[in-house]
Amino acid sequence: MTKPAKLLEIDGRRQRSERSKQAIIDAMAAMIEEGNLIPTAQQASDRAGVGIRTVFRHFSDMENLFSIADTQRRAHIEGLFAGGDRHGSVSERIQKLVDYRGQQYELVANIARSSLAQRWRYKALHENYARYQRALRNDNFDWLPELRSLPKALQDSIEAQLSFEHWDRLRDHQNLSADEAKAAIAETLARLLGA
Repeated sequence: MTKPAKLLEIDGRRQRSERSKQAIIDAMAAMIEEGNLIPTAQQASDRAGVGIRTVFRHFSDMENLFSIADTQRRAHIEGLFAGGDRHGSVSERIQKLVDYRGQQYELVANIARSSLAQRWRYKALHENYARYQRALRNDNFDWLPELRSLPKALQDSIEAQLSFEHWDRLRDHQNLSADEAKAAIAETLARLLGA
């Protein structure tokens, strides 16, 4: 049985609406990945090829847009950090972890910078960034179970060494190459862990 013309028209409008909503999310994500860390609603609407009213018809505010975009991309971003060969001696695992994290941080650098730049403004970004940090902290123990026997202050220092903020400082503020940043972090971790 075919749908009546009125239902087909409603379905068509709904599909166009979903396409424009996704175009806005994709435009926002693309701008951030390209280095526009704080894109505006107007920039998103221009990039998506929709009117500014369409942005706010789909999203109550910018925080809502960032939150929905994060929900859509969460599995992908979390998946980036879930792999890696976690076998070998402590010194081998330190090197593998630093190499792996550095590679992933390079991929998500602008996304992380955008979250850091705006998390004071949007509760959703603050909560999302904190969730990612908790996951990375737990992942440290999977890579290096030896951390569990260390004093909390030392665990905290190692967490800081493995953080995106530290990576970004070495790469951006101290102007180290990716390989130099990896070497600096691996050397520090080896000393802290006595490897």
